[in-house]
Amino acid sequence: MRISSKKGIIVLGVLLLVMMMVACGGDDNNGENDGNIPTPPLPNGTETPPLIKITIGNLTDKTGVASNAISAIDKALEDMVNYTNEQNIIPRVELDIESYDGQFDPSKAIPGYEWLRGKGADLIWTPVPPAVETLQTKVNDDQFILFAAAANKELEGGYGFSLGITPEYEAYTLLKWISENDPDFPKDRPARIGGGSWLDGYGIIWFSAAENYAKVHPDQFEWVEGYLNEFSFIWDVEIEGLKDCDYVFVPSPINNFVEGYRRAGYTQAKFLGSDVQTAFLGMVDKAELWNEIDGMLISRSSRWYNEEGLIIDLTNKLLNEKHPNSADDIRRMGSGYIAGQSIYLMLEIIKDAVETVGPENFDSQALYDAAISFSFDLDGVEGFATFDETKRYVQNYYGIYEARSDGEDLFRVDPEWQEQVFTP
Repeated sequence: MRISSKKGIIVLGVLLLVMMMVACGGDDNNGENDGNIPTPPLPNGTETPPLIKITIGNLTDKTGVASNAISAIDKALEDMVNYTNEQNIIPRVELDIESYDGQFDPSKAIPGYEWLRGKGADLIWTPVPPAVETLQTKVNDDQFILFAAAANKELEGGYGFSLGITPEYEAYTLLKWISENDPDFPKDRPARIGGGSWLDGYGIIWFSAAENYAKVHPDQFEWVEGYLNEFSFIWDVEIEGLKDCDYVFVPSPINNFVEGYRRAGYTQAKFLGSDVQTAFLGMVDKAELWNEIDGMLISRSSRWYNEEGLIIDLTNKLLNEKHPNSADDIRRMGSGYIAGQSIYLMLEIIKDAVETVGPENFDSQALYDAAISFSFDLDGVEGFATFDETKRYVQNYYGIYEARSDGEDLFRVDPEWQEQVFTP
């Protein structure tokens, strides 16, 4: 700034500077007058309104069986929330987080929910799928919003919203793509398909959907078996039963199964997976199993770290800025931190609610109204993510990826987003 020697211009400049500082809340006396220059009042004598705090209750797993993968999701939540506050993306609102360790134990879901509400939570976010099933009736009765990173249970209407994958539609979408696009798909017979999974909601739904798809398309697929293991790491029976398959959906974590399958000499099958399996890719790194999963086909709800786009660019930016010494390690862990996409969408819904009713009037009903009218375009795809009066799964499109030993990473094999398939 050029300083004039004329006294009148100096006085005028000082007055303008003071007015700018007051407007920005930026004087050096914590808002108090220094006694020399009067501080102009805000319009109508009002003061800058205080920030309204909105608390996100994080029902997570810090010490249970999924804590390693979910720790990255917790980091993504903290980073996205801090970024939103720092950039004033939701004006006059300060987002806060209260966390409860549910230890991936469904019996702790309701106590955790009550504890978080007692701490002032205005909504619940959970990266733990079993918690959604436990809490569905509770949140509907209380008319209190629950956002989930993923849900294994069918959600129709009500106050529970899934911001991630849908096992049934995900299976239909992946199998349709494989039958139409995989160059290794059998040309003269139906492809034999089966899988192994722990006895959880996700595996049950995925296998049921895949079996239905095979029944509707017997010229494309022959369903072999969907083995459900009661949380054991020994897969000998399942491996033997799936030895002649062309495609095998693998359990998560995948390392014990794929190592045993290949060691038994079964090399024909391509492995299949989703966001669930990619959350544990760090174990593939540690066990040096990239050769064993080379060619594995994976359906994903978001872009991978090695791509570009609105949300993945922000994801990589936050990783590099907030965790400069561990960003690469977090990426190698798997898809956990990419759950930032689901968190981003949740924050967009909160923003929509605040813009509609104002910060002072924000409540669960305002958030519900914003959620059921939510529509989000991403990377040129209109309606990439939507909710409505009954639809409680936000995802409408999937990307198809391949695990490659050359590069030891995931790579997109189809540049187009695949529209979600709702029926077999």
